[in-house]
Amino acid sequence: MKVLPAGSTVRYEITWLEMKSPPRSKARKLPRGESVHLVECREPPAWWFLSLYDAVGRDYAWEDMHELDPEELAGFLRCSGTLLCAMIRDGWPQGFYMLDSSNQGTCEIAYFGLVKQAIGRGLGSWLLDAAVRRGWSQNGVNKLAVNTCSLDHPRAIGLYVNSGFTPIRTESRERALKRDYRSACRERSNNARLTGIPPA
Repeated sequence: MKVLPAGSTVRYEITWLEMKSPPRSKARKLPRGESVHLVECREPPAWWFLSLYDAVGRDYAWEDMHELDPEELAGFLRCSGTLLCAMIRDGWPQGFYMLDSSNQGTCEIAYFGLVKQAIGRGLGSWLLDAAVRRGWSQNGVNKLAVNTCSLDHPRAIGLYVNSGFTPIRTESRERALKRDYRSACRERSNNARLTGIPPA
């Protein structure tokens, strides 16, 4: 397992995707034997949101929400255009999605993911389908948007495409890591283009 220490510069690619019409198929069913439910989290405290955000995103270098000051994050979580839904399995949250419809006509899947204990059960497709349908159910929405990058799970972009999203552009970027990053999952992926440059 390759570990990039905090302060390393990481190069990655972001892909933006769009969906311009609602799905015509029936809602996806849960995999056989699975029992989960979605809970709408109304104005969650920042500490609770960050614990879920980290549980899902720490292995994929999700760091942006930690860059907000507490009041700014609290305001974002209270915003009328923000909707957070947690997927509960066995009594505890094992994934979530966050919709941001603050831009008129567009609903963005701002965050989406599962904790590592839930990956491989077929729940990702079900949760994304739920997020897509919830996004389209909001008034005035004529487009869904999402983005992913080569730091995310290697199957993320395929999941979005299989769910009806179309890639519209890709951009290379780099940034300094705030925390140590273990990149074993990305090293096995064909679509990851990750180069770590340790700090001087």
